[in-house]
This record gives sequence, C-alpha cells and structure tokens, in this order.
Amino acid sequence: MTAPSQTAPDRRHAPPEFPAGFRWGAATAAFQVEGALDADGRTPSVWDTFTAVPGRVDNGDRADLAVDHYRRYRDDVALMAQLGLNTYRFSVSWPRVQPDGRGAANVKGLDFYSRLVDELLANGIEPMLTLYHWDHPQVLQDAGGWANRDMTERFADYAALVAARLGDRVPLWVTLNEPWCTAFLGHASGIHAPGVADDATTLTVAHHLNLAHGLGVQALRAALPGTAQVSIALNPAPVRTPVDTQENQDAVRRADALRNRIFLDPLLRGQYPADLIADTAHITDWGFVRDGDLATATSPIDVLGVNYYTPLYVAAGPGPADPYNRWVGSDGLVHIAPADGPSTIHGVVDAAALRELLNRIRHDYGPVPIVIAENGVASPDTVGPDGRVDDAGRVAYLHAHLAALHDAITDGVDVRGYVMWSLIDNFEWVYGYSQRFGLIHVDRDTQRRTVKDSGHWFRQVIAANAIPPLDPPAAG
Repeated sequence: MTAPSQTAPDRRHAPPEFPAGFRWGAATAAFQVEGALDADGRTPSVWDTFTAVPGRVDNGDRADLAVDHYRRYRDDVALMAQLGLNTYRFSVSWPRVQPDGRGAANVKGLDFYSRLVDELLANGIEPMLTLYHWDHPQVLQDAGGWANRDMTERFADYAALVAARLGDRVPLWVTLNEPWCTAFLGHASGIHAPGVADDATTLTVAHHLNLAHGLGVQALRAALPGTAQVSIALNPAPVRTPVDTQENQDAVRRADALRNRIFLDPLLRGQYPADLIADTAHITDWGFVRDGDLATATSPIDVLGVNYYTPLYVAAGPGPADPYNRWVGSDGLVHIAPADGPSTIHGVVDAAALRELLNRIRHDYGPVPIVIAENGVASPDTVGPDGRVDDAGRVAYLHAHLAALHDAITDGVDVRGYVMWSLIDNFEWVYGYSQRFGLIHVDRDTQRRTVKDSGHWFRQVIAANAIPPLDPPAAG
C-alpha cells in the first residue's frame, strides 16, 4: 500500500478524516469460508484432521460447507462492492493449490483464485492475498510440519507457485498470518491444529515460521513485478499488569518476549531478544537457529500487517492454567482477566490499547508502514422481523477502534489501511459457528446473506474516508 497523504483533519468542523488514499477492507481465510474441502483436487489440511477429532470444536462443527464461498464467491464479491470495500484480504488454501505440499501446482485450485482475483478487480476491489492462514497440507504435517526445517523450503516453493500465476494482478502479498497462533496455540497449548503441546517444539516452530517468512519474501520478490508489495500479519498485543510490583513487571517482560518480540525482533532487527533466549535456556539451546537464518528472516517488507483484538494482562505467581496463553518456559507467569470492562472471546475490549500498540511499534522499530490487517468483534447476531441485523455493539466497537487508529495516525504512525475481521460470519476455528464476526450475516440453514447494520455503517466510513456518527444508517 502506498503512503497516503498525512493532511491533518479539523475536528471542530467535520468527522475525523483519514489520509487521502487510505485503504478500507474486510478479511476472510480460506478454511473458514470456502467449504468444498474435497473439490477439484484439494487434499486434507492439518485443520481437516484436527477438526475431525471429537471435542476439539464447539458443537462438533465442521468446515465442510463453511459459508460455501468456493461456489458463491461472485455473490460475495457483489456484496463487497455493495459495502464499498476497496480492499479484500483473503487467503489461499495451500492443499487446494499444491495438494502434496511439493511439486507442481494443481491448476484447478489456482483457477479458482484466478477467477476470484478477476472478479475483485472487475468490481474495483484490490486483492490482498495471504499465502498461509494456518491450513497447510496434512501430508506435510505427517512429515513433521513446522517442526521440520524442510517446511520452510516447501513454503517458499508454494509462494513461488502462487506468485507465478497471480502476481500480475495482486498488488499486496502477506506471507504468514499470526505465526504466534501457529506456534503457541498449535504447539504449546495444543488447542489449535496440529494439537501438539511441547515447549521445545513451540520455539523450534516459531523460528521456522520466521525463517519461512524470509524465504517466502525472497521467493515473492523473484516472481513478482517490482510494483508488488510484501507483508506479514502479526498479532502483537500490549502487555500490562494490574499491580506494579517488580515481580509483575518481570512477568510483563517475559510475556512481551513470548508474544511480541519473538516475531518482531527477527523481522525488524534480525535477532532474537537476549532475555528470551536466557528465559528459555532450560528448554532449548536454540541450536535450530543456523548461520544466515536471521539475515533471511529480516528480508525487507514493504508494510507490516498488525492484527489487533485485545491487550494482555499478566502477573507473577501461581494461578489457574489458561489454555489460550501458555507461557513457554515461564511457569511463574499467569494470564489474568481484568474484572472491569466488556470482554470478548479474545479478551477485554480496549480500543485505546490499539493506539498504544502502534506507537510502541513506531518507537521500538522505527517508522515501518503499517496496515491493520484484522480487527473486529463477535456478537450473537440475528435477523430481526424487519429483516435487519441490529449489531449496535459492533458499530460502537468499530467507532472506538477507528477513533484510536485515527489518533495513532495523528501521532505520526504511518498507517495505510484498515481491514476488518471479518467480511462474513464464518467457521471460527475451535469456536465453530458459535461466534459471528461478520459485517454480513449468514443463515446456517439457507446460506442466505444479510448485510448487518455494522456493514451499512462501515459503508459510510469508506464513502466519507472518515468516522461518521454512531447511529447506524438504514439499509439501502
């Protein structure tokens, strides 16, 4: 994304405006929306295998149909156009494009994404393509998955295949989505695919993801036109403690290393934090880091994707186990939930923390261009008797977070776009269909789509390139 103009708005006379050229979008991920899991040569992914195990997903939900985007993509793109989106972030299914995890591409799989890209461009919507949103081929997991260093080369080859077919039409490429989730939820707590729980493996996987990103950047640069931009989407979070003691501040330091700096430092500094290595020395000697790896991991990107949902609150001392935040090598660190304020499945709702996070990145790592690649909230949305989906809570959430984002831009942070999670209600990983994040409601029985009040309000945001009043507009 190119740099928008930094003209400051006059808040006395108009709603807060965003810089000229600011990009507005919404996001999905392949496994969460496509369905058609056995169509056109696609093979099982690690998430197919994981979700087939009883008890791992709420209500035993499966993604076999999801929201049927594989067949309904043209209708969904028409809804994007109705919302006024100028960017759509989607992911490519690795087992759909390269069913065996190596070798030649599956032409039918790539054909689908080629049709999707053409449909987006025909509607004036810029594609933002994510190569990896957690769903690698099961055959690669059978060979060790991300714990196997060979996986980094497999990812680079896959990136080159996709770029060779779509690089002439996709201007912005994201290598990995939230590698923290793959490493820590998938290999420390085991509540995400592949369901492993081993501390040493977690750190190995984290490094291999950092290395894969760098190799992926290099593969993309070799295949893409010079105008294309390359990114990664991380999910950093401000880390706080309720009581400012020396022990609690050390807990904050440890949590920050394990959640944030383990990915930001290799990416933007070409090194791992010394305190992280010291904290985890009893688990691993970090021998999986080889000469040249960190130079590869810091291969230059054009824009940093930031996915933000909630800050983290931690403290020192014993406490109940938290399956979502398992602190590798830090048994004396506990995640706590503040008693005050609204919360979601991700944690406490705190829009001001988004401004804090963006300023921290600028302060610690320099003026790296940023796009908000995910931000959103789930709510129990239903279609009312009048055909409306009244999700005033989501509108309020968006209003607050966009205001915080605008404040960060005013502070001098170079933010070039905002991509909401998500475009449409979908399969929300271990939560199945119980959590609705979309701007568009989906009836699970009929697959009927209904734009929610938040979608109509977001359309106003995009049209004005500014934050309108909270009252949601009428459908139209």
